[in-house]
Amino acid sequence: MSTLNLSKNLVELTMDICNIESVSGGEAELADAIEEALRLPHLTVIRDGNAVVATTKTSGDKVIIAGHIDTVPIANNFPAQLHHFEREQVIVGRGSVDMKGGVAVMLKLAAEITSPNFSVSWIFYDNEEVDSSRNGLGRLMKNHPQLADAKFAILCEPTSALVEGGCNGTLRVKVSSRGVKAHSARPWMGENAIHKASEIISRLASYQCQTIEVDGLEYRESLNAVSIKGGIAGNVIPDLCEVEVNYRFAPSRSEQDAKAVIEDLFPEFNLEFVDLALGARPGLQTQWAKAFLSASGQDPRPKYGWTDVARFSALGIPAINYGPGDPSLAHADNENLPVGHLFDVEKGLRSWLSS
Repeated sequence: MSTLNLSKNLVELTMDICNIESVSGGEAELADAIEEALRLPHLTVIRDGNAVVATTKTSGDKVIIAGHIDTVPIANNFPAQLHHFEREQVIVGRGSVDMKGGVAVMLKLAAEITSPNFSVSWIFYDNEEVDSSRNGLGRLMKNHPQLADAKFAILCEPTSALVEGGCNGTLRVKVSSRGVKAHSARPWMGENAIHKASEIISRLASYQCQTIEVDGLEYRESLNAVSIKGGIAGNVIPDLCEVEVNYRFAPSRSEQDAKAVIEDLFPEFNLEFVDLALGARPGLQTQWAKAFLSASGQDPRPKYGWTDVARFSALGIPAINYGPGDPSLAHADNENLPVGHLFDVEKGLRSWLSS
């Protein structure tokens, strides 16, 4: 059984966490180690599946600091290694960025700050990298509704140690062109659905995405084909071609608003919406966000990707993203974390919790 020594320095602790494999669905060993390490006098610990919640015994307003413990599959980047790149020390390995660096900071602070300014629930959850129906944070909020009685939440997703407010929403839709099957030697007897799909691709390529200001932050939208499927044999004119489209939309848009963009762009094509998750407004006007920004000395930026801050937002809990690691390296085979990010985030959170 793996164990975690929370008295180690942040670099050593991050390496130890990275070296406990925890691909989505296989988080039990890491969850066990986290649970054991957090059985401390000042914390009350609960376990739900492979999620662990440690809450301080201090009184006062409740806040949440959360992070997921699972990773995408390993790709010749396990175990983690410590390297020097361009005069900077970096941790190279699966999960270093997304998001075991953030988990290490959380564990270090949970152990060392015994009397924070608030009642803090440190949440370590499973299955973030897979289908949303399996998400451990969603399960925790359903099984332990008292956790939602929080004034503010911080999600330690990678942000290059900068504050990123809210997040864009995301939508996936299959846009289909239809034709008529025929033998490829007699194409005039049918209609080629793949050829018709060229109009779908053309519209996507020429579409001008908007940048929308929401509560003082500018959210850049994006609309892209992410897969295409068509054809049944090498001698058959296809009667169906499906282009899967991903739309990342500003957090000011409702579900109806987001779908309307797609419907207006492809009025004559068949549409099948297969996934939609609303974004989260940044909530930076709340006293909690202002206090955190002041304590951490940060200026906020928008979060373009979808994160679980949207789950907090849906529960009425203002939330921000703040964690170590470059988000553009999440899931990459060369995933690597500058150790300076660890100490920057640790300093920012410690200042807010202790000042």
